[in-house]
Amino acid sequence: MIRLVEKLPVVGASLLGAVFLLTTPVQAQTEVLQLGVITPSAHVWSQLSERINDNVQKNSNGSLQVDVNSGGKLGSEQQMIDLLQSGEMQLGVLSTGGLMSRDDTLLAWSLPYLFDDVEQATQATQLDSAQQMLTHLENHGMLGLGYAFSGMRHVLSTKPITEPADLAELRVRAFNNTAFESWWTGVGAVPTAVPLPEVNSALTNDVLDALDVDLDAVAKSHFYQQAPYLILTNHMAYPAVIVVSKSYWDSLDEDQQKLLKKSIKEAEEWGYQRAIEAESDSLAAVRQLGVKINEIDVTPFQAVASQLQERYLDGKELKTLFYQQVQEMQ
Repeated sequence: MIRLVEKLPVVGASLLGAVFLLTTPVQAQTEVLQLGVITPSAHVWSQLSERINDNVQKNSNGSLQVDVNSGGKLGSEQQMIDLLQSGEMQLGVLSTGGLMSRDDTLLAWSLPYLFDDVEQATQATQLDSAQQMLTHLENHGMLGLGYAFSGMRHVLSTKPITEPADLAELRVRAFNNTAFESWWTGVGAVPTAVPLPEVNSALTNDVLDALDVDLDAVAKSHFYQQAPYLILTNHMAYPAVIVVSKSYWDSLDEDQQKLLKKSIKEAEEWGYQRAIEAESDSLAAVRQLGVKINEIDVTPFQAVASQLQERYLDGKELKTLFYQQVQEMQ
């Protein structure tokens, strides 16, 4: 069995040091928690994870720290969910897309054209329905303690796109979940699941024609070298959830739980502001890189989105409530 909780000794002793320790209290050991996140270290979700570690160390006076395993070092999101459920991994920042396989109410976050921008999406986290979604994860061995955001979704392609018809039969790299598959099928494209490390070779070998992508990924990857056209569709938000293993949480006393909640809450709020700022920063960086940017009329795309909203909101009470509350908020 994988053991991901470590106890790191802070103080060692030589033979002479051992004599000294007979009269000197031994410094407490540091408990190390494992956090998994699928994004590379430069991504805002990984930066938020490092922020959680900083807060945990500060609030625990160094008795507790978090080992951030970015870039999927602990496996795919589905594998990390299994580790959280077993308690072998204590913390995670997992995409709503990855969590949809366990609780499909989170699909409501990925309804196309629900939000105008990242700031509006972060405001929606305070809705009652959004907080209810977090509580649903307790049925799956996880505690949802907050949200995280990257940028709005756009299209990076090997050829210019001006309308949905230009996407017909194009193979678009998209997340392997119902929301993205339905969206891309709806606009006539072929959603294609390709692991992130294989995207460059897939573009080079004509396995992919386009990517569903956020601006942060465009600015910090080299995908634009093979797919130089960025189409600002702004079609979807894509949050993550900050989760704690329920079995680990239940092993903590009240003070320890408060410490963890406090550490995560501050990081969550920091992450919202960083994600909002990153949108404009990343767009400026993309322009500097020479990516060909095309701002298009998204009305035809919004028409497809309306059809999907009707389909996914039918009979789903929490999803419908979330959608209604977002509309009232705007």
